[in-house]
Amino acid sequence: MANSSLHPFIPSLNAAPQKIPLKRIIILSVILLLSAILLSPARAERPIPKRTGLVNDFANVVSPAYKQKIAAVTGELLQKTGIPVVVVTMPDIGGAEYNEYANRLYNAWGIGKKGDDKGVLIFVSVKERKMRIETGYGVEGILPDGRVGEIRDRYMIPYLKHDKFSEGLYAGALAVAQVIGKAAGIQIAGQLPKKADKEETVGFSLFPILIILIILMLVGKRRGWLFFLPFLFGLSGGGSGSSRYGSGGFGGSFGSFGGGFGGFGGGMSGGGGAGGGF
Repeated sequence: MANSSLHPFIPSLNAAPQKIPLKRIIILSVILLLSAILLSPARAERPIPKRTGLVNDFANVVSPAYKQKIAAVTGELLQKTGIPVVVVTMPDIGGAEYNEYANRLYNAWGIGKKGDDKGVLIFVSVKERKMRIETGYGVEGILPDGRVGEIRDRYMIPYLKHDKFSEGLYAGALAVAQVIGKAAGIQIAGQLPKKADKEETVGFSLFPILIILIILMLVGKRRGWLFFLPFLFGLSGGGSGSSRYGSGGFGGSFGSFGGGFGGFGGGMSGGGGAGGGF
């Protein structure tokens, strides 16, 4: 009788809970997800800035001394070959895809002479921690993607990942300029780094020392630790072995550049080059 006195629209305490169909849960989840995406504030993509020269440090991460060094290298190359290597740093690109942004920047600035398309853009976005070396159509023969990737990995990324933007951009610009200069039969002044950072070499050089110490602990009572002293210093000392920053060189014959000198004036890039995060 107690149950019959309850309001007909109020469920009984003993009634089993109703199950929501899985299909309805999925539909509601999708609706909520799409609503969150549509209602979230969109990030404004940073517009293409105006070029200020061969070195465009919009992020203010390159020291004045290195700006001069980069400008000297790229200016010498431009004067002798007419081929511009343009360095750009951006504080951020507003969430844009960095490869696409670098390509649009290159084409918007018209790096290189129209028709010859000989130019290079070295691009870094600080907030996104992305970089790219974008090559024009006219230099893809001497700067194929693999060679550009080598320059990126050997001369730029090791500096950029430690926020040494000045050093990394200078090393990258110099490496690119020297490859182009060699193809044109000229020399570009500057010395590329030859040794890795100490923090990258210490771990390797200590490895043979650890092995010797283990041997000393095992056989020290028999022959004495003085017996191993020459080996200890010999193995831990420096040598002429190759390193991550080894100069290596960029061998091969690339021929020479023909035609008139470019600079700026409508050069195009089809997306050649290499990029990545740091």
